[in-house]
Amino acid sequence: MTTVTPTASTTPTAKRVDAEPGPSRRSSTRRRSTPLTIAMLAVLAYFLLPLFWLLIASTKSTQDLFNSFGLWFSHAPQLLSNIKATFTQDDGVFGRWLLNTVLYAGASALGAALLAAAAGYGFAKYRFRGHGAAFNLVLGAIMIPTTALAIPTYLLFAKAGLVNTPWAVILPSLISPFGLYLMRIYAEDAVPDSLIEAARMDGAGEFRIFCTIGLRLLAPGLVTVVLFTLVATWNNYFLPLIMLNDPNLYPITVGLSSWAAQAQNGGAGASSDMLALVVTGSLISIVPLVLAFLLLQRYWQSGLATGGVKQ
Repeated sequence: MTTVTPTASTTPTAKRVDAEPGPSRRSSTRRRSTPLTIAMLAVLAYFLLPLFWLLIASTKSTQDLFNSFGLWFSHAPQLLSNIKATFTQDDGVFGRWLLNTVLYAGASALGAALLAAAAGYGFAKYRFRGHGAAFNLVLGAIMIPTTALAIPTYLLFAKAGLVNTPWAVILPSLISPFGLYLMRIYAEDAVPDSLIEAARMDGAGEFRIFCTIGLRLLAPGLVTVVLFTLVATWNNYFLPLIMLNDPNLYPITVGLSSWAAQAQNGGAGASSDMLALVVTGSLISIVPLVLAFLLLQRYWQSGLATGGVKQ
């Protein structure tokens, strides 16, 4: 009996034909990726170009801001001089504004995250009368713009005697309907019901279960809410504008706006380089946010992914 063995010349050829894609397939792949690459580069330029301009502009004097090319350095960069002048202008009030902003944003972010975690955990793991109606009310609150609530909030705080105090900025920022919604979705998957039942069988109370088990499992979602609230409070302008009258209580947004108004109108205390100080102060104000995102980025991404995917 004879055995027919494939020749060496046919087998490698067949493998090469199967393994190597044809020219048309490679070219079609490149045609599909090229528009996407162009689109991503355009989006990247859209986001990074303003930051690049801000970095360049903060190295210039007020005269160079108008007399030199906007996307390149002037003949005499003065970034360090601008930073020093920013922190020394008006007896160092910019440093106070920066500390105020850190206080408002930090307290609001931590408080909003804890409240959202507690409420989201309650909606996810408990059923009570009016459960659906209450959660629908939360969803409806997401659709209301914050500026529409500024005047009613001012009237309530005026009655309570809290206007022109740090509480007038912190307390309204503690309420985060979107954070509550996000934590409810996240808690449904992140905290197993079997783990809660096991803790109950061991004699743990509901509050202890939430503090010792729930908060640990909700940590990535908490970081996500912290970042969202931190950015929202840090960039908030309208609420502190109507709530605060004392310049020593201003956050960076309102403080820089007052400097810009002085530079435009030539008011009292305005200098020839006031506009350059506003630009430099704007650059300094975004540094803490960039650092926060870089340090907490992996937790933020984990929180978004886990909260949006069912197991």
